Amino acid sequence: MTKTRTTRETRGTYRVRKPRARRTAETRVAAPVAYQYPEQGKWTYDDWARLPENGTRYEVIDGVLYMTPPPTTSHQFSIVRLLNKMANYVESRNLGWVVASPIGVRLPTQPVPFEPDIVFVSRAHKSIIQEQYIEGVPDLVVEVVSPSNWIYDRKEKFLVYQTAGVPEYWIVDYRAKTIEVFYWEDGAYVLLGKWGTGETASSRVLDGFQVSVNDIFRELD
Repeated sequence: MTKTRTTRETRGTYRVRKPRARRTAETRVAAPVAYQYPEQGKWTYDDWARLPENGTRYEVIDGVLYMTPPPTTSHQFSIVRLLNKMANYVESRNLGWVVASPIGVRLPTQPVPFEPDIVFVSRAHKSIIQEQYIEGVPDLVVEVVSPSNWIYDRKEKFLVYQTAGVPEYWIVDYRAKTIEVFYWEDGAYVLLGKWGTGETASSRVLDGFQVSVNDIFRELD
């Protein structure tokens, strides 16, 4: 009798091996280093250019940084009303260009641009209007003072505009409801006039231009 050989079944156990992780060079990203702003008196154009755009106005005078918080609604209404009247007068007579902030004005005496509230550049000085900034001395600048910056506009910026030889400087005060106009003569500013409620302010640079103080500071209808 022939014996039948039995075949032993060999069951292989298959283990799924996790693929070995390839060793790769670690890419380490260095934490950004906060920019170290300079101390007062040593601010440069490059330092100023790094400041954030957050609604605060930053200006540098002789290396000193000045910050002005966002303007009030009364401040802005005063600018718009005066801007409209001044721009209409200038455009109707083809005298030049009127523009409101934000606009950079880089004066010859200061490497960092200023941002006057209103600027007038005559046709005779058209060449100072460049793509990025007004590079030179405009014919007229207007600053509308606020509770937070009235000393700055009346002292520091007054001296800067005077030193640069800006022909006419307007200081508009919506709290006092006054308009003061200074004109440049022999290296210094001379007060042309200070006008209040019920009076009419005028310009020397814009010959014939007049504006009612009441119209600039009128209440909302």
